[in-house]
Amino acid sequence: MNNTGEMLTVAEARKRILQGAEPLPSEKVTLADALQRVLARDLQAGLTLPPWDNSAMDGFAVRFADVAAACADAPVSLKLVETIAAGHMPVKTVEAGEAARIMTGAPVPQGADAIVPIEHTDGGTEDDVAILQSPRACGAHIRRMGEDVQAGQVILQAGTELTPARIAMAAAAGCGWLDVHARPRVAILATGDELVEPGQTPKPGQIVSSNSHSMVAMVQQAGGVPLYLGIARDEPEDLLARMQGGLHADVLLTSGGVSVGDFDYVKLVYERLGMRMDFWKVAMKPGKPLAFGHIDGVPVIGLPGNPIATAVGFEQFVRPLLRRMLGHTRLSRPVITARLVGGYRKRDQRLHFHRVLLQQDGNAWLARSAGGQGSAMLYSMARADGLAMIPQETSVLADGEAVQVQVLNTDVLGECHADE
Repeated sequence: MNNTGEMLTVAEARKRILQGAEPLPSEKVTLADALQRVLARDLQAGLTLPPWDNSAMDGFAVRFADVAAACADAPVSLKLVETIAAGHMPVKTVEAGEAARIMTGAPVPQGADAIVPIEHTDGGTEDDVAILQSPRACGAHIRRMGEDVQAGQVILQAGTELTPARIAMAAAAGCGWLDVHARPRVAILATGDELVEPGQTPKPGQIVSSNSHSMVAMVQQAGGVPLYLGIARDEPEDLLARMQGGLHADVLLTSGGVSVGDFDYVKLVYERLGMRMDFWKVAMKPGKPLAFGHIDGVPVIGLPGNPIATAVGFEQFVRPLLRRMLGHTRLSRPVITARLVGGYRKRDQRLHFHRVLLQQDGNAWLARSAGGQGSAMLYSMARADGLAMIPQETSVLADGEAVQVQVLNTDVLGECHADE
């Protein structure tokens, strides 16, 4: 274990955690399992879309020359030669003075070069139809073969996150399986004699563990697969056994036990497991004691035990790491500029993350405190729309002064765009 007493900036700590991190190898998934996954390689269309000229309307396939002058005062009567339903190929050729009844999506028959919507006719009989309004031009209401996609064309590039629309594109183009980056498996361990699981009655001096379950949820939200290791007691042997059980994962994530207390054994156990410690202090509040290193090539992040410090540390360091492993190119939350209501004062030289509510004021944003800012106060974190970032070198922000806000609740942004 290295001697790493240096306190890093948030930016430098994030850089070190991401350094060397690569997207995980690819795996094949069905379309049903592809949402929010990231393509590992370019996706080529297996089909031409549309596969043939087809009708964009329910109506009648006609020869434009026959109906170019049609109007309500001088309708044009055409003989019906067949009805073409979607899913069926035409069998007749439309000759001069003829038409075919056609449904949306059905192939256009030979000879026809325009579609007249049914509302521009008398509806037709079994034998004929009167055209009451001419199509606007030759080719009207015909979707041309290949006008959307050609077979073999790259339709989605590697690194693309799969949204419902992109999954629809893949499906239509005949791609039933997709090569995506594997989801990182994250072993999660909470530590502390004072912790009990939700549903258990805490004894005097004990509290319910929120970190373990917030970490599980944050890993899931980031796209990873949580592997919950339970709660380790403040005993080196229990910590050692549980951590060893987590080293088969892609990331080992712990909370608590990385400070300087008499019973903070996590760093000691890291050392026994052969961890190459990169750093364990970051110039941020909350979350200063935060350990990072590797054990047998597995990245290990030790978050502090206070619930808000855990959550803020996860957002700044763990979430970007997991998104890098998933193949994403945008790793962090969106950031907007807002005016800080009430201002802010601080004494230390750390980057402060201040829980705020966001509100639009014309074309600007206002950020106001979400409530108590203690590192164990969950209510304000549960309400917060974002984290106002008070710069490391700043001591005072005046009321209404501009501040950067990391947005946690992106629903609040509505139609507005985050700063790039």
